[in-house]
Amino acid sequence: MKQIAIIYFLVIIMNRASAQSPKEDVSKACLNYIEGFYEGDTTKLIKCLMPSLYKFGYWKDKTSGKYVPDGNMTYRQALDYAKNVFDKKRFAKSDAPKKVEVLDVQNTIASAKVTAWWGIDYILLFKQDDNWMIEHVLWEGPLQK
Repeated sequence: MKQIAIIYFLVIIMNRASAQSPKEDVSKACLNYIEGFYEGDTTKLIKCLMPSLYKFGYWKDKTSGKYVPDGNMTYRQALDYAKNVFDKKRFAKSDAPKKVEVLDVQNTIASAKVTAWWGIDYILLFKQDDNWMIEHVLWEGPLQK
């Protein structure tokens, strides 16, 4: 009986040790987002993007120097973009920025700031079936030098 209790106790400790915190889970979803685009990995994007994704941003016009709307990217367009990166081997450079700052995590919603080669993204996520999913992205590029 004593051995069963010890084994049960060890199993509980191991499960708790391997469980990630909500902040780590949000960070992982955001890393899947960056790496999905960087590596052309649609599997990583499918893990973290909602089919109702709305990504909207501003790009700096090289001629005028002003920021202009760049339209929105849908879920389908995100997957197509990643597939194109993979097919044409247009991967991000090895030193490309890949930074995730989790800004806030609540029970079912979270926000994060992502720094990537294209600029800064502010991301809104929500928890669905124990997975953090990206619903909205607002971005501005390129990075300020």
